[in-house]
Amino acid sequence: MNQPIAIIVAPNGARLDKQTQPAVPISPQEIANEVQACTAAGAAMVHLHARDSVGLHSLEVVDNQHVIEAVRQQDGEVIIQLTTEAVGRYQPEQQRHLIETLKPEAASVALRELMPDASYQDSFGQFCTWALQQRIFLQFILYSEQDIQHYLALRSDGTIPANGHHLLLVLGRSKEGLQPQPQQLEQIQPWIKQFGDIRWAVCAFGLQELPCLLAAAKLGGDVRIGFENNIYQQDGELALSNASQIVTLQDQLAKADIAVLTNCQMRELIACSWS
Repeated sequence: MNQPIAIIVAPNGARLDKQTQPAVPISPQEIANEVQACTAAGAAMVHLHARDSVGLHSLEVVDNQHVIEAVRQQDGEVIIQLTTEAVGRYQPEQQRHLIETLKPEAASVALRELMPDASYQDSFGQFCTWALQQRIFLQFILYSEQDIQHYLALRSDGTIPANGHHLLLVLGRSKEGLQPQPQQLEQIQPWIKQFGDIRWAVCAFGLQELPCLLAAAKLGGDVRIGFENNIYQQDGELALSNASQIVTLQDQLAKADIAVLTNCQMRELIACSWS
């Protein structure tokens, strides 16, 4: 059997609306209901995007607190990962403030957003060290080979601690219309080997999402699935829900003899990563 992997679900993202995908969860209760269905289908972690009162992406503390509370009332076991995505509205100080205030179990950060230039390196490094001390499982989002090189350099010089974090490799980009392909993983596999013991995951945009996730899982990577990256079934029709996407993924993983981690097993691996 292949190495067990974790399923992370990203149910709504920052920009998706109900005009584009009627099933996208927007309100705290809708998000909570969807998360519960996704964990029942096998997701160990949820990548949360809060929305404000008019449905826009929000990094405001109160909006995120409402979503966390709603999810916890529905599902007390799922690992909650808060996003810090800027969407052109938030600065690094505001992104850090959200995590420093709410201290979630996990958080995702894009290197190019929290450290847009070298002048932010010290504050970024202090934030990473603080997160490790607080046992907040940071996930660094890497969009390109350049980002991977940058991450490795920051880890080498101690800006990013050597342990206690996770990585997300993004295949394709929705804005640029770049369609991902499973073969991209072959191109970056030499870089992946340099991650060492650090766990990594893949997300992929559009209809090639499932083949890309399967290719990542066969290499031992975790996978992130959901409407944030892809709102379609393999036949091109709108997906019924995030949970239905996970069910399809689970079927393919089972055929490939790849086991899926529970949230408890994922927590154990996270705890081991602190040492």
